[in-house]
Parts: sequence; structure tokens; C-alpha cells
Amino acid sequence: MRALTLLSLILLSLLAGCTSYIPATVLPAPSPAQPYVKMVTIPLPVIASSPNEGVTYGALTAFLLHNDKDEVSALFAPQVNQNENFGTTGTLYGAVYPSPLRSIEFNLSKSTKVNSDYEVRLRDQSLMERQLELNVFLYNFTDGSARFFGFGPGSRAEDETNFADREFGYTLSAGYPLTTNILLFLGDRLRRVEVDDGAVTKLPNLQQHFSAAEVPGIDGFSTHAQSISLVYSTLDAPAMASSGIRARATVEGSLAALGSSARFVRYEAEVKGFFPVPDSRFISAGRFAVGQARGSSIPFLERSILGGENTLRGYGRNRFIDNSYVVCNLEERIRLFRWEVFDVKADWELAPFVDIGGVADTVGDLRAGNIEVNPGIGFRAVVRPNILGRIDVGFGKDGPAVFVGLGYPF
Repeated sequence: MRALTLLSLILLSLLAGCTSYIPATVLPAPSPAQPYVKMVTIPLPVIASSPNEGVTYGALTAFLLHNDKDEVSALFAPQVNQNENFGTTGTLYGAVYPSPLRSIEFNLSKSTKVNSDYEVRLRDQSLMERQLELNVFLYNFTDGSARFFGFGPGSRAEDETNFADREFGYTLSAGYPLTTNILLFLGDRLRRVEVDDGAVTKLPNLQQHFSAAEVPGIDGFSTHAQSISLVYSTLDAPAMASSGIRARATVEGSLAALGSSARFVRYEAEVKGFFPVPDSRFISAGRFAVGQARGSSIPFLERSILGGENTLRGYGRNRFIDNSYVVCNLEERIRLFRWEVFDVKADWELAPFVDIGGVADTVGDLRAGNIEVNPGIGFRAVVRPNILGRIDVGFGKDGPAVFVGLGYPF
């Protein structure tokens, strides 16, 4: 019901939008050849929900700037919202797409209680005559809704605890093509974590319920890790693919000599594919991923984690934690209709899905009884080639979970 209400409010809000044409002398145009900038302004209600954060209400105004191909080349969205746990939050989100090979995203957010989020993400595939792909992510955030239930597939809902996850760091990766479809990526990431009192006062505090001996990293930790990945890709688009396959194998090492609190090695493999019918009205999408971390005293937030809007959508973030995981996501993306409002073309999609996965100490320890199966339904509004808003409702053993956000889950 909440998802249907949100979609109805969005449809009504679109009718209140407007289109403006601003001279390029006043507002810089995405393309030098443009004499003016087409800007679509759309006020929207904010009704977001997730198992960890609860329900958030508010309002935003989306400003969509178009390039000379009449594609959305930039989005800016200031918003103010209210949440019972975090109080009032002011946010400015922006996404700029100077070309199909380059994108910049940023988010600036501050709440009156605990939460904050400052991050910038850059992707550039145009370097060295398109021979080098660079990805940069810088962040500093505090999440007062973070959860910990214990380790292993048998962690109980009754042991749910809350804490504030305070982090800052970066993730860097550079990819170079070995062949037409195979890329080699080298990566480096720095992560510093502090654990503090959370914002959800109705739950026990993590540090009062568990000890440092039980949960490594509960007093904070640092990770400085390097990785190497081999990627095979035939995707037709990097962010919102409608056809093709992408396979990735990654090895990452964390060394105390380089500033990490613990020494460990992580192995991961992932395959995802998108298979459309000829007119792309139906797209069958799937992902299979497996990972394992080995080492002593690995911090709890560096282990394998399932739960949340991109893995097991029947649970909140951090629901299951252990050293290894397996997850499979399957969904059918069905375009219901294509609607154009104020010259903004949007595809409205329905996406029934099922998420299957589990955690264990090693992949070989996984048993059928430890595998979670989360069916659900998704609703998406897609403005190609860059923007997607979605609502996913998943069902797990703890009850239904509702997620509202941006971007496909995989």
C-alpha cells in the first residue's frame, strides 16, 4: 500500500512540474553549441522507508538539465525530510553526466540527530583515448541506524542491536583493457570506522550487548586494502544495462604494515546478465555472487554481509554477517508503459524478483537450511540513460521490508 501511495503522489507531482529555457549566458550549457539550457523542474514528495531507518517524510524539488540530444545531463535535488530517529535532515544530491563516458555524483546531508553524509563519486572512461577507466569514491558519513544481530546464518532477530557507524575513507580503482571485452582493474581503499551510540533508542546498544572479544572491530578499526580484479563485460551500458553479461573475479588483501587493524584476504566472484526480448519490453536480469574472507580477528563490518536493498531485499542492511556468502538475485523487468511529461521520457517498470542467499564461515559450510529465499516486487521509474528511482518490497522471515532509492539493485 505504501508503495502504491508513493507512485500515485509522484504521478500527481509530475503534473505540477514545469519546463524552462534558460540562456546559456545565465546557466552554463552541457554542450557548447546550445544557446539555452532546457531545465525541467519537478516537485516531489519524499516518502522513503527501510527496515533499519523506518519511515521518512518530506519534500524535494528535482531540477533536470538537458543536453543538445534532449537527454538528462544533470540532476540536482535539494530536499528536507523528517524521521522519528534522526529528526530533520537537509540534503543536496547532484549527478552530472558530461558525456556517456564520464559521470560525477555527490551527496551532502546533515541531520539534527546523529546522521550525516558527505560523498563524491567520479567515473571516467575517456582517459588515455578510452584505454583507462578511473573510479573514485570519497566519503565521510555517520549512519545512526546501523544494526548487528550476531554472526552466522542463525543470528536471531531477538539479538538485534543498534549503533552509529562513523566512517571516512576512499575507494580508488583503475581499469585497463587487455582485450576488447576483458579489463584488468587495480584498486586501493582506505576505511576508518568508529562505533558510537546509535539513534534508534528502542533497541539495545551494540557495545552494551556484545563485547570486543565476541565482535572484533566493535571499538573501531582501520582497513587499508589493495585489490586486483579481472572483468569480462559485454554490457551495452555501464550503469543501466539492458543486455549483455559482466563477470568479475577479485582478490583483495589487507595488511597491518600498511595501516590495517587486521590482516585478511578476500576472494569474490560475480556474474550478472541481462537478456531482453527484441523490443526490450521484458528484460530478464540475474546475478550470482560468492565471496569469502580469511584471516584472524577480521572486523565485523569487513566480513561478508547480506541484507538490504541490493542483496537480500527481505531484510534490512547487515542482517546476516559471517566470513563467507553466496547470493543469487533474479528479476523480470517489465516495462508497463512509456510516459512523457514536460518532455521527460520515463519508462515505468514492474519487477517481480526473488533473492536467494546465505552466509557461513566457509562456502563449504553452507547448508540448505541456512539459505534465505526472499520473493518480492519492485516498481521503477527510468529516465534513460542515467536516472532511475525504485521501490522494492521484499519478504523475509522477519516480515516485509520496503526500500526506496536510486539505481538498479545490480
